[in-house]
Amino acid sequence: MEGIFSYIIGLGAAVMMPVIFTILGVCIGIRFGDALKSGLKVGVGFVGLSIVTALLTSALGPALDKVVEIYQLQLRVFDMGWPAAASVAYNTAVGAMIIPVCLGVNILMLLTKTTRTVNIDLWNYWHFAFIGAVIYFASDSLAWGFFGAIVCYIITLIIADMTALKFQRFYKDMDGISIPQPFCAGFAPIAWLVNKGLDRIPGISKLEIDAEGMKRKFGLLGEPLFLGVVVGMAIGCLTCESGVQIVDKIPYILGLGIKMGAVMELIPRVTVLFIEGLKPISDATRELIARRFKGADGLNIGMSPALVIGNPTTLVVSLILIPVSLVLAVILPGNQFLPLASLAGIFYLFPLVLPFTRGNVFKTFIVGLIVIVMGLYMVTNMAEWFTLAARDVYAATEDSAVAIPDGFSGGSLDFAGSPLAWCVFKLVHNLKWIGTGLLIAGTMALMWWNRMLIIRNRNAMIANDSDKIETIE
Repeated sequence: MEGIFSYIIGLGAAVMMPVIFTILGVCIGIRFGDALKSGLKVGVGFVGLSIVTALLTSALGPALDKVVEIYQLQLRVFDMGWPAAASVAYNTAVGAMIIPVCLGVNILMLLTKTTRTVNIDLWNYWHFAFIGAVIYFASDSLAWGFFGAIVCYIITLIIADMTALKFQRFYKDMDGISIPQPFCAGFAPIAWLVNKGLDRIPGISKLEIDAEGMKRKFGLLGEPLFLGVVVGMAIGCLTCESGVQIVDKIPYILGLGIKMGAVMELIPRVTVLFIEGLKPISDATRELIARRFKGADGLNIGMSPALVIGNPTTLVVSLILIPVSLVLAVILPGNQFLPLASLAGIFYLFPLVLPFTRGNVFKTFIVGLIVIVMGLYMVTNMAEWFTLAARDVYAATEDSAVAIPDGFSGGSLDFAGSPLAWCVFKLVHNLKWIGTGLLIAGTMALMWWNRMLIIRNRNAMIANDSDKIETIE
């Protein structure tokens, strides 16, 4: 089973997801040609996103390495990025069975009305496998690994339910879609709490700075494209060791600026392909469920956050946070993690943050700042166990993605910096049975609460339909 799933996952998202969505489309009644077209658009979207991400990484990587060398930044946790985390996740016994196990949990929760999200974002199941794999290696117990992964999955589905309405109201053309990805879901409670706190501060509550407003007020200066060019050039200047060298490196500085600007411009265009490919599948799935299952109205289809990372506020705040993250990594006492490869994943911090901040650039930046600070410390804290899992996987597979340089530990902001994953890991690993009891009690309470909300909303919908019928009669 591990070999089969390793092969399938090894195809990559660009191949795996088109096949899955084509098969799913045919099964739910879409014509084969239309299902194949939707699947291919999703695949092209993943290819486009990986190309843009590779452009960001290839442009920033050497520049940041040079900055590290010039300023002698000595931090001992090596940034391996999300590919390493995914390799660790799927190349273990937990990862081999994570897809069928999580699908089974999803079906059970749908039947018991403890969720209304149908999670078909199968590629991102690696997030659940990751936390399960780290717990597995830390505790040397497969049962504990699956327990952590399943708890993380259940909580993520519930957060997806809780945020679905806000998500759909904020983003256009997202009716019936939720985001059950734990990396994004873990930041929603923080966004809610920080937003509430900022609203209580006089002056800030009335401070409305959204990306479109910045464009109207500042013109070209407020465009993500222009900001990308400026930040890229600024980072390029930091790679110069003297004022004289800046003159010699003007072509390099300008080139880095243009590449960063290209990333800001291309990401929104690529995400359109995801929407075009996923929407027909989402709509057809909801129609099928509504026809076949009584009381299934209001179900949401769980999709990848890649659908919405092209939002202008996400782009602007992510761009600003790239240099800020480097500064924080250096000045924060006790931090040992220097984010480099993980910087390409900053865009994924905000899909479920923006609905709470309503796209306000200032509030979103404050949330991002807090999240980055937390993430740096959490990655540092989990580095020992991430390294243990990565080296075990490397010994078995010789996968270069999980190779850790001598004298370093490994880490990744992309998921090891998730508060949801960190909390599950610490409760299971550090507190053992006490932590397990707290997780079980908390998870059961969330499921019960979510069930009550689902039933209440369903009854309200039935009452509204009855009122409409009586009015018509």
